[in-house]
Amino acid sequence: MTESPHFPPLLKGEAVPRHTDPFDKAVSQAIAGVDSGTIFYSEAGDVLRAALVLAPETPLEEAIQAVYVAQIGLAESLGALAPPEVPVFFQWPDRIKVNGAVCGGVRYAADVSDPGAQPNWLVIGIDVPFIPVSDEPGKNPNQTCLFEEGCGEIEPMALLESWSKHTLLWLTYLMDSGFERVHNEWRPRCDDLGKEIDQPRPGIFVGLDEKGRMLVRQGVMTETVSLIEFAEHT
Repeated sequence: MTESPHFPPLLKGEAVPRHTDPFDKAVSQAIAGVDSGTIFYSEAGDVLRAALVLAPETPLEEAIQAVYVAQIGLAESLGALAPPEVPVFFQWPDRIKVNGAVCGGVRYAADVSDPGAQPNWLVIGIDVPFIPVSDEPGKNPNQTCLFEEGCGEIEPMALLESWSKHTLLWLTYLMDSGFERVHNEWRPRCDDLGKEIDQPRPGIFVGLDEKGRMLVRQGVMTETVSLIEFAEHT
């Protein structure tokens, strides 16, 4: 039997039944008024699925910056648990890349979509595959899992524990210091920064602005794209 994960102060965990999506459970419980800081998680051994409920005290355009925090938390956790030669990067807005291939990501939802409105809740979920989804190795060369990247020793619950600690730490930084520190930590790990991209807009991804919006330059025009556009609708 898997030992229950230990969470840092201010956070608490609740396991969900095996065939229940922790993200869906977190959203339904957030609507019902569950405590901020509750993490719903699956104990499945082939993938880590977990979702954190937050009760932001800022407008959505600031609260949504916690999505970057969750990514940093995941990268730092993998950095701590994986072999040192395994590089972890981000692909905007929500993918995690290990050794250059997508290895899960984050998803998020709130009860408002207006950037200036204060959400009652924000749910941020993570999804990290541990073993191959397909029986055919190399079938999807742009997709990977931790086992294929030499991280077979990592246990899902150990990664969950580590993610919760690193994410709480960076949430504290975000609340105390604003977005700049989070941005400075996130930027060097962004795989498509400075590159020509097709999605979500064609152009060169030149960086993030002070609100965490993507800056895409096409010729002399620079357009902003918010994480809010990629939130899941409830």
